[in-house]
Amino acid sequence: MVRSRVLQLQKGGNFRELGGYQTIDGHTIKWHKIIRSGKLGNLTDQDVSYLNNYGLKYDVDFRSPEEKAQAPDRIPQQTKYLFMPVFSTDETQNSKQTDYLQRKMESDPTTGRQQMHHVYQDIITNPHSQKAYRQFFDVLLENDVEQDTLLFHCTAGKDRTGMGAIFFLSALGVNEDTIKADYLLTNKVTKPVLEDLVKTLKLKNAPSAFIQSMRDLQSVQISFYNTAMEQIQKTSGDMSNYLHEYLNLSATDIHDLQRIYLE
Repeated sequence: MVRSRVLQLQKGGNFRELGGYQTIDGHTIKWHKIIRSGKLGNLTDQDVSYLNNYGLKYDVDFRSPEEKAQAPDRIPQQTKYLFMPVFSTDETQNSKQTDYLQRKMESDPTTGRQQMHHVYQDIITNPHSQKAYRQFFDVLLENDVEQDTLLFHCTAGKDRTGMGAIFFLSALGVNEDTIKADYLLTNKVTKPVLEDLVKTLKLKNAPSAFIQSMRDLQSVQISFYNTAMEQIQKTSGDMSNYLHEYLNLSATDIHDLQRIYLE
């Protein structure tokens, strides 16, 4: 079986395997157990069939109720759909820009970046977000049947999904360099989409400040990651304490996650 980090779907963006990553103590995450992705609303019948053959058992949706209503997930019949909104509204602005934000973006090129730093701080400190990620871990712990696969996603598959991957990989004991590399892989995978967007905006004579903000809103940056880590440090000291204190992961939970996902 060919193992690929980036899954090639016809109408699915940023679909990525988390199998194959190594932990600090020398174990490896199993393939065909966990996938991260962008939205599933545009999937073709062939894409849905592909996910069915992949063994997709759980679909965890981190999007807001509004995003879900705009583009409901298309998934195999056998797949269990689990709605776990990280935010009550789409703070990442991946579904739309408000009028106020759009006006601000047209005059201030740092608007998008500032918005993203706020998003990452809120993911860490917001009790609503913490509850969603705790529920995510509950499903991760439920996914203990061999050949069953869990997929988790938001709209772009980069911020809410990115933090979900960071929490998951950290809990398994994957080293931080690998975690950062997986987080930043979004930029490589979604580069053609972003380039098309910028091209379209330029053809519409969009202000350069607006284009810069859109670049920041539609990508990931190490500074966003660092903002999250700094907030975790302020909140609980380190990632291990955060997982224990705010996501309520016990030593038994960590052990079970390692048993389910590592080989």
